Amino acid sequence: MRIRMDQLMESLSMALDVVEGELLGASTYHGKRIAVLVAAMCRHAKMDDRFLSAATFCALLHDNALTEYIDALKKGDPPSMRPHCQYGQRNAEMLPFESDIDGFILYHHEYADGSGAFGKKAGEYPFGAELIAIADMIDIDHHLATLSFDTLPDLRRQIVEDTGKRFTIRAAGAMLAILDEEILFLLRDDRIEETVQQSIPFTIVNLDNGAMMRLAEVTARIIDYKSTFTRKHTSQIANRAWLMSGYYGCNDTLRTKIYLAAALHDIGKLVTPVNILEKPGKLNEEEFTIIKKHVYHTWNLLRPIDGFEDICRWASEHHEKLDGSGYPFGKRREDLDFISRMLACIDIYQAVSEARPYHNPRDHQATMAILYGMAEKGFVDESIVKDMDLVMAEYSNQDIPSPALPPL
Repeated sequence: MRIRMDQLMESLSMALDVVEGELLGASTYHGKRIAVLVAAMCRHAKMDDRFLSAATFCALLHDNALTEYIDALKKGDPPSMRPHCQYGQRNAEMLPFESDIDGFILYHHEYADGSGAFGKKAGEYPFGAELIAIADMIDIDHHLATLSFDTLPDLRRQIVEDTGKRFTIRAAGAMLAILDEEILFLLRDDRIEETVQQSIPFTIVNLDNGAMMRLAEVTARIIDYKSTFTRKHTSQIANRAWLMSGYYGCNDTLRTKIYLAAALHDIGKLVTPVNILEKPGKLNEEEFTIIKKHVYHTWNLLRPIDGFEDICRWASEHHEKLDGSGYPFGKRREDLDFISRMLACIDIYQAVSEARPYHNPRDHQATMAILYGMAEKGFVDESIVKDMDLVMAEYSNQDIPSPALPPL
């Protein structure tokens, strides 16, 4: 399957920026500003296109492990940038990059004098990490989206003072070469989307089945860690989709596409406030309206990606009902293909069976009773419900094992 890698990275970055703003109070479009700065520095340094793509995409995703890091802090782990960097590098290495990204995210919290997360000094970590590090630190410290042009000389002097301490000589040189009033203007919130489109390289990649499965695992992990109450929701829906598509005899490529769509179905929940996701009681009307929008957000994040047309449709139709009473589009049976109808049943099964703030976990028999009731009302496909009853029975109160990932 051929897709636009740059569009995929942009969509993931957009969702991660919302999470970072909610959980850490970071400014909007942080990842995109880092990517624009890194792309400009790469071009100034005359890096080749493969390096430019790798560094820019890593910049977009440099905080991809934020949800896992926040979860570790909630569990009482001591604050440290190391896990954040380690998890982020691990995730990025599972994505279909066409160039070496070794250490680009792992070392993006290093200081030139060795006082950073891993104690690496200038020359001991890769140039890609140096570029992400300086862009990240400057945007966090100086809020580049709103920085006054009048203060630009002060910022440039500060970079010079910090060279050899926080910033490496070559990264500081590249930053000073591109940091002017024009680029500050292009980093404004009302300009950044257009700037990203013009800055990051147009990149088409061919996702084989292994690459699609690894992408699915990474995105499921990022999504599930948003809330402690849906820790296994996405991964289990993907695993159930893998199981059911195998039962229906789908070929390997189709089965893998379904697995990826299932893994991405709740990417819109990254945009949903965590206090609503974790509310212990019944949602009020306003909160329910907000939670329903997560499916629209899923559609909005996936629809710009060329090559993801089927995946976007399947992922964003999992709350539609056969009688047209579902959301976000109110589609009816004739508008929904078999895979969309299957994913809707799987999503209900998982949501009903897993523990939530407002209900205890249910076994297979109790879960199926609810699904059969929905089928009788004309909400979901009765034939798929019957098949799930057969296939899922042996996994009552158990996790479905993940499919084996092909080696990188």
